[in-house]
Amino acid sequence: METSRSRTAGGPVVTTLLWLVFLAGAAANSIGQFAGLDATYRYLGGGIAVACLVLLLVRFLARRKD
Repeated sequence: METSRSRTAGGPVVTTLLWLVFLAGAAANSIGQFAGLDATYRYLGGGIAVACLVLLLVRFLARRKD
């Protein structure tokens, strides 16, 4: 019998890392203009934040399904 932790690879460590990368990407996107970042880097940070958010949502739904 599989548990929900064994089905979501990495468990809480991966979830924590995804949250940290999400926050860093969102911060780069939102305050990048004031910090003088080029638009390319801000868009890249926003894209990374969106990708992390999607992965967090998929992980949440996979755990919730059990």
